[in-house]
Amino acid sequence: MTDTTDLPTALDLPPVDPLPPETQRYFDICVEKLGFVPNVLRAYAFDIDKLNAFTAMYNDLMLAPSGLSKLEREMIAVAVSAENRCFYCLVAHGAAVRQLSGDPALGEAIAMNYRVAPIDARQRAMLDFAVQMTRASATIGEAEREALRAHGLSDRDIFDLAGVAGFFNMTNRVASAIAMQPNPEYHGQAR
Repeated sequence: MTDTTDLPTALDLPPVDPLPPETQRYFDICVEKLGFVPNVLRAYAFDIDKLNAFTAMYNDLMLAPSGLSKLEREMIAVAVSAENRCFYCLVAHGAAVRQLSGDPALGEAIAMNYRVAPIDARQRAMLDFAVQMTRASATIGEAEREALRAHGLSDRDIFDLAGVAGFFNMTNRVASAIAMQPNPEYHGQAR
């Protein structure tokens, strides 16, 4: 059995060794930009095809051009993760909200109860939608989409919102099921 003291999850799934050159470059970029490799990436590194699929979807949803700002997408991640009580994503994406907003309390406010967070009406409508989608996606109908349109979201924006919320519902469940641990560095970021 492998020494699991440095593994990012409760599973004995050590990373491919050596990592393929393109994966190693990606991890090196993480270290250069963040100072560490996020444990979510390390968790997937036992299967490079799974890691590549995860990062492709994440990068498309969270970093590609969208009518939703990067901060709004991170806010969605935190609101969904709060509803799912996903420790890893609350810590990691709470840090991103702090960094992108410049507000050290905003990530915690959204994590505890987004309804009391100092956000605008558009963002509140987005988080209402994301949380409803998390709790009971089958209850979403045209009225909920119209509420978003009334706050200026285009149909493309609604698709992006649903995509981000759906992605984090999936990743929250995986992270919780395998006891994925957040990198300690996240706790002190942007404070």
